[in-house]
Amino acid sequence: MGLSEDLLEKVENQKEKIGELLVKHTSLTRQQLDEALELQRIDGGLLGDILLKKNYIHPHDIIKVICHQIDIPYLNELKIDEIDPNIVKDISINYAKHHEVLPILETDYTVTVALANPFNFNAVNDLHAIFKKEVKTVVTTPLRIQDAINRVYEKANRNLVDDIGDEQFEENLDLDGPIDILDATADEAPVIRFVNSIIFRAVKERASDIHIEPYDKETVYRFRVNGVMQEVLRQPKRTHAAVSSRIKVMAKLDIAEKRLPQDGRIKIKIAGKDIDIRLSTIPIQAGERIVMRILEKNNTVLRLENLGFRGKVLEGLIELSGHKHGVLYVTGPTGHGKTTTLFAVLERINTPDKMIITVEDPVEYELPGISQIQVNHKIDLSFAIALRSILRQNPDVVMVGETRDKETAEMAINASLTGHFVLSTLHTNDASSAPTRLIDMGVQPFLISSSLVGILAQRLVRTLCPNCKIAAEMSEFEKVALDIDKPPKGSSVYKAVGCPKCHGTGYSGRTVVSELLLINDEIRALIIQKTDSATIKKAAIRSGMRTLRQDALDKIFEGTTSVEEIIRAINSEEEDKS
Repeated sequence: MGLSEDLLEKVENQKEKIGELLVKHTSLTRQQLDEALELQRIDGGLLGDILLKKNYIHPHDIIKVICHQIDIPYLNELKIDEIDPNIVKDISINYAKHHEVLPILETDYTVTVALANPFNFNAVNDLHAIFKKEVKTVVTTPLRIQDAINRVYEKANRNLVDDIGDEQFEENLDLDGPIDILDATADEAPVIRFVNSIIFRAVKERASDIHIEPYDKETVYRFRVNGVMQEVLRQPKRTHAAVSSRIKVMAKLDIAEKRLPQDGRIKIKIAGKDIDIRLSTIPIQAGERIVMRILEKNNTVLRLENLGFRGKVLEGLIELSGHKHGVLYVTGPTGHGKTTTLFAVLERINTPDKMIITVEDPVEYELPGISQIQVNHKIDLSFAIALRSILRQNPDVVMVGETRDKETAEMAINASLTGHFVLSTLHTNDASSAPTRLIDMGVQPFLISSSLVGILAQRLVRTLCPNCKIAAEMSEFEKVALDIDKPPKGSSVYKAVGCPKCHGTGYSGRTVVSELLLINDEIRALIIQKTDSATIKKAAIRSGMRTLRQDALDKIFEGTTSVEEIIRAINSEEEDKS
C-alpha cells in the first residue's frame, strides 16, 4: 500500500510530533529519528516520506500513528473465526478486495468494518447505504484485510460444499421442462444447492459465462461479466466430480463419459424468468473443464438504437435493412455481439409480408414469425447443407449464423444474387478486411463485389457505472496510446472507481463501438482487383466511413466509457491513425 502526499501531510500536521509518535508506537529508534530529522533540516521534505525512503518504518506504521491520533482502533490481528460469514452476503468479493474493506461485526444498530485506509470515506458511505446502520471503523494492515477477505468469503460458501463428496446421480431424474432453482429446499443434496447458488449468483451479477476449471488441488470458478473474466470462488478438488456430474445431469448428458467433449443445454427458471444455458465440457489433465453460457430468454430483442448505434452507422444500418437483395456481414471477435446485432436488424424487417429463415449454431434468440434452424453436426446438418435447403423454401431474408468456409460463403453470395437479402457474421478485425478474408476462403472477387452491400465491424466495450464514475485528466501515456494531443474542447473524460452497485468493477453494462463500410463503385473496383484491406479502408474513409477508433474516442469524450477500457478492448495498432 503506497502513501500519498496528502496522507503524509495529514501526519505532519498532527497535534503531537510525528517522530515522537513513531518512536512510541513503532519499531523506529531514536537514532534513526535523529538522522531523518537532520536530513529534513538539510534537504526539506516530509519527515514521514524520509523515513519511508530510508526503510526505517513501514507504510502502515504511518496509518497506526494516525489511528492513535484520531482515536480509531488499530487491530494487530483479525479473529476470523468470530466473523459471521453471512455478514458479507450483500458485498461482492471484488468490491471488498478493491477497497480493502471487510465488515466484521453487526449488531441491531451498528456494523463494524475493518479498513486498510482510515480515510476511505467512500467505502464507509457505501456500507452505510447497504446495511442502513451506523458504521464503526477499525484499521489493520492491507495484508491482514486481504487474508481475512479470502477466508471469510471461503467460509461463506463452505456450508454448501462441506458435505459434497463423490455423490452419484441417477440419470432418470425428472428434468422435463425448466428447473426452478429457487425451489430447492434445505433437504436437497448439498451439491444441488451449491450448483444452484453458483448459477443464481451468475445471473444476479449479470455474467454471460460461468467457467469451472479444475486444477491439481482445487477448482476455480470464474464469471465473465461485461466481457471480462473475474474469479469468484475456489473450492477443494474433491468437490469437482460431484459438481460436474450434477451439471451434466441437468443438461441430460452422459455422466460416465469424461474422455470426450460434450455439449448440451439447460433450461431453468430464476424468479419466474426463463434462463437458457449452453453447456460445453472438455477433458483436461486435471478433470473436465466446464463452460456455461447464460442466455436470458425474455423474448425481446434489443433495437439497434439501444445497442449503442447512432449517427451515420445507425442511418446506414436502417437503410441496409430495407434492401431486397445483397449480403450484409457483421464482423468482429467472438463474444462481441455480432448475433445480437443481426437479430436487431431482423427485428426491423420482421413483418408479415416477409418470409425469414435463419440457420444458427445454436439458436440464441427466438423470434415469432421467423423460422429458425439449429445446426446439428451429429447428423451432418451444417450451415451449407441447411442453406441449400432453405433456398428451396423461397425466403425473402436469410440469416446465416456464421460464414466459416468457402461453400457457405459462395452459397450465401449466390442466394443474394438470386434476389435474397442475406445476413451473416465473419471473423475479421475490421470492416475492410472482410473482402480479403472471403477471397482467402476461395470466393471469386467478382462474386464478392457483385453481392456485398455493407460490412459492419463492431466491438463491445464496458460502460462506466453512473453511480461512481469520476472526472479525470488524461495522462501522457493515454494520449500517446490514443494518438491525440488533447481532448476536444467541451468534452468530458471519466474513469472507473467501483461501488457495490457495480460489484466494485466501476462498470455497468456494455455498448457497441462500430464502423460501417458501405460498398460503392470505387470499393467494388478495388475488390475485383484483389486490393489489400488498407487501401480499401482508405477509400471507405474518403467516402465518409468513421473508423472503430473514431467511434471509440467519441464514447470516451462523451463519458460513456473510459480510456482504460478502450485501450483494453480495442487494439489500436489495428486502427487507422491517419
